[in-house]
Amino acid sequence: MFRKIIAFSLLLVIAASCKKDVAPDFSAADKKIIEDYLVANNLTAQSTSSGLYYIISKPGGAYHANSNSTVTAYYKGYLVNGTIFDQTTYSAGKPATFALSGVIKGWKEGLQLIGVGGKIKLLIPSALGYGSVAQTATIGGVVQPTIPANSVLIFDVELVEIYN
Repeated sequence: MFRKIIAFSLLLVIAASCKKDVAPDFSAADKKIIEDYLVANNLTAQSTSSGLYYIISKPGGAYHANSNSTVTAYYKGYLVNGTIFDQTTYSAGKPATFALSGVIKGWKEGLQLIGVGGKIKLLIPSALGYGSVAQTATIGGVVQPTIPANSVLIFDVELVEIYN
């Protein structure tokens, strides 16, 4: 009898150790946040199967980036409440250059939708952004949160150049 109890206990331990930690699914909540934002701002967007919402205000040239491209772009990134967390400066003429292979999924997918000279608004659900990982910046020697975990992100982007 004692052996059966030990064997059963071991099975429970093994079963529990095989159980995977599952991150919460914020897709429905993110979709509602994005759709409420669109209504509140009188915007109409398209969406992809991944959950990315986008508004193309200028399609740009015929040549589009791919997931391995390096691009140069002007952008402004903000939360749905309007808080800007990052941006390039048009006035200083300083766009940013980066490889699409090294950016969040929403950017990688969204920037392939326009060509050089194109402009797009990306409404990125948290799963295509930073997910459950809050982003921070060091300002004046103090680490401060800039993007809360599970945030919907909005970017206004103008694609300046594509390099392959």
